[in-house]
Amino acid sequence: MPGRFYLTDPVAALADALGVAPGVVSNEPARENIAPGQEIVVFDGGLRRMRWGIVPVGRVNARGRPVMEQIINARSETVFDKSAFDGVGRAVIPVNGWYEWTGETRKKTAWRIGPKGGGVLYFAAITDVWTAPGGLEVPQVAAVTCAPNGDVAPIHHRMGVLLEQSDIAVWMGADLEAAKALMVPWPDGRLHIEKAHGVNWDGP
Repeated sequence: MPGRFYLTDPVAALADALGVAPGVVSNEPARENIAPGQEIVVFDGGLRRMRWGIVPVGRVNARGRPVMEQIINARSETVFDKSAFDGVGRAVIPVNGWYEWTGETRKKTAWRIGPKGGGVLYFAAITDVWTAPGGLEVPQVAAVTCAPNGDVAPIHHRMGVLLEQSDIAVWMGADLEAAKALMVPWPDGRLHIEKAHGVNWDGP
């Protein structure tokens, strides 16, 4: 929904496709299993690293109570309505795909999901900055999710909101209603799903 990401294409190729310089992520290695809590490459007008998971310090829910859990995925149905997400930014997470798991604990089957024919997927995301004790500022990101399309539905009840590259500027632009219109399931038949081997649920 996603549970893990993978980014194996050279960052230089990704930067070229987006029309930007690799900058601070130019030395990013190929990564087969990016877990929540780790840094991930994010595009917010440039390429940079952010921590995957928003620590909602100082944020409250509709009842005025502090939001305690780390947020790695935000529901599209409520992301722009909940007070816990007031003031967040918008960006995309560019990856080659993601993993989901089915089955019982210790008997889970890993599924590797990517675009048919290869390439990059652009996940709609929200961003925030956590000020840690001592004043250190930590950029954070969470993927936005929606109902699954026909490809993903057999293995999970949610999927990330995927964007056409041409829609990235709309997603990050000032027109919130236009951005909301993009939060729909990816068209059926455009994803390749296969069993993944050697990918651990408990870590990279």
